[in-house]
This record gives sequence, C-alpha cells and structure tokens, in this order.
Amino acid sequence: MQNTKLLLTSFTFVGLLALAGCSFPGVYKIDIQQGNVVTQDMIDQLRPGMTRRQVRFIMGNPLLTDTFHADRWDYLYSIQPGGGERQQERVSVIFNGNDQLVSLSGDFMPGVSRDEALLGKDNATNVTAPAQEGEKPKSEVPAKPGSLLDKIQKDVDGVETVPVPTPQPLDTSPQ
Repeated sequence: MQNTKLLLTSFTFVGLLALAGCSFPGVYKIDIQQGNVVTQDMIDQLRPGMTRRQVRFIMGNPLLTDTFHADRWDYLYSIQPGGGERQQERVSVIFNGNDQLVSLSGDFMPGVSRDEALLGKDNATNVTAPAQEGEKPKSEVPAKPGSLLDKIQKDVDGVETVPVPTPQPLDTSPQ
C-alpha cells in the first residue's frame, strides 16, 4: 500500500514537472512571423500615379484583396517574439479607376523613418496625390544628372502602360 502511494506521488510529481516544463525560464520559444514584411524603404519608393504592377514590384503581392473594395490592397505583418507581446503593422494602398496609386494609409508614412523619428531626426516628406485627374502635381527639384534618382526617374518615365485585355462575353444564346 505504501509502495503504491509512493509510486502515485512520484508519477504525479513527474506529470506536474512535464506540464510546467513549457513555462520554465530559459526554454526556447520561437518567433512567429506572419504576413508581408513591409519596410520604410518600400514605402519611400511609392509615388502617386504608379500602376498596380509597379506597386506590386516594390511591395510584393498584397495579403488581402477585398472583393468589395477592389481599389484597395492591404499589407499586414505581425510578429510575436518568443515569450513576448504580439506586434502588428498595417499598410493600405489605394488606387483610382485608372489603376494608379492615389494614397496610402497605415502604420508607415512616406519619408518618415521610425529610427530617425525615435532619434529625434525628422525629415518628413509629404507625398500627396493630385486632387483631380487634370491637375498636375507640384514640380519637384529635379535629380542631378547621372545620379541614381535620375536613372530611376528615367526608368519610371519610360514605362509603357499596356491595356489589360478584356475577355469576350460568353455566348448566352439558348441552344
């Protein structure tokens, strides 16, 4: 009887240790990352008037494309460091009827680096889209000839837009 009681007590103790093993300090817990990784450099490359293809090249495929809001792409990223609190970032990119970038919203803003904001250096650059299609954006200071910005601008200006072919409707005549 006493051996049975001792055996039962030892099994209970081992079981409790096994259950508590997950919460012991020093036990490795993995980081859980989900969604699209979005960096400030990606956001800084976005410009009003870019096509969906250009935005997809910079940002990657959106995590969410809403059926009811076809002109909006959502990029979500969350990370939960092992044993830490979950952090989430969100960016929404909005296009107009011509499939051109109009605005973006979320946790990142154009030209504002989080590192620089934390250090007290703020070089905020506001990027705004034209209010109407006929209105041109304010002229910017041109890039120096031969610079990387000049090369990128020439590449962007040289992009030809290709209309998306529309499929022919199915024959709906009764047979």
